[in-house]
Amino acid sequence: MSSTHTLSVLVEDRPGVLARVSALFSRRGYNIMSLAVGATEIKGVSRMTIVVAVEDFPLEQVTKQLNKLINVLKIVEQDPEASVARELMLIKVRADASTRNEVIDIVNLFRAKVIDVSPESITIEATGTADKLEAQLRMLDPYGIREIAQSGVVALGRGPKNMSATR
Repeated sequence: MSSTHTLSVLVEDRPGVLARVSALFSRRGYNIMSLAVGATEIKGVSRMTIVVAVEDFPLEQVTKQLNKLINVLKIVEQDPEASVARELMLIKVRADASTRNEVIDIVNLFRAKVIDVSPESITIEATGTADKLEAQLRMLDPYGIREIAQSGVVALGRGPKNMSATR
């Protein structure tokens, strides 16, 4: 039985690091469900947030191999109870004059934002957990979803502790 794991990986911001990290998962036959990479508070260091579904034991093998990569500085598995995780989704929904207010009510219910309006559609910016975003999509679906763009998960541990960029 597989389970979902979220890894925060601090890496040196160098060409090819993303390819080497994702290749480790690929060689093991694991599908990366979500991958987000961005700058950190430390110049020259990036944070990869990787969500993967694997057995518990093989994940340990992959993290040991990741630690051996020269550009990997630190790896932390985010405990769902001790971390905050969010995704960003842009949703373009069919909305004409007769349905626009109903769509905006749904947007407000989910604390999302309308970021673009045209005579035939509304584009929405929504952030939250995967469950919250899925619930919002179910509510908007009857109006006609025209297009979706979704980021990967980003996650941070709760409280004052942070990931140090040292091994």
